[in-house]
Amino acid sequence: MDKDRNANSEEMDFGPDYVTLTNEEGYEEQFELVDTVDVQGSTYVALLTASEDPEEYLNSDGSLIILKVTNEDGEEFLDDIQDDDEYEMIADLFTSRLADLYEIGDDEE
Repeated sequence: MDKDRNANSEEMDFGPDYVTLTNEEGYEEQFELVDTVDVQGSTYVALLTASEDPEEYLNSDGSLIILKVTNEDGEEFLDDIQDDDEYEMIADLFTSRLADLYEIGDDEE
């Protein structure tokens, strides 16, 4: 019986990971971490805006927010990708990795 309870509690640990970011104006917003990828020694994350309100979630544009993990004095930060070519490469990688899961399609169709 204890074994089943432990298995159930382990199952409960699975779920979305959330990240709270503070913008330059000090406003905090919560995001769901949907994917992480390492490319050429750098780590990148793909985030979606998170909302507890189902209607607000359905009305969101669903755009991925792609950030680069940087390390400063042993502390990790999420930063914008400044190089356009680097951003395009990483965005294309996340799009292909997440296309089936999130039904990402070609908007031109």
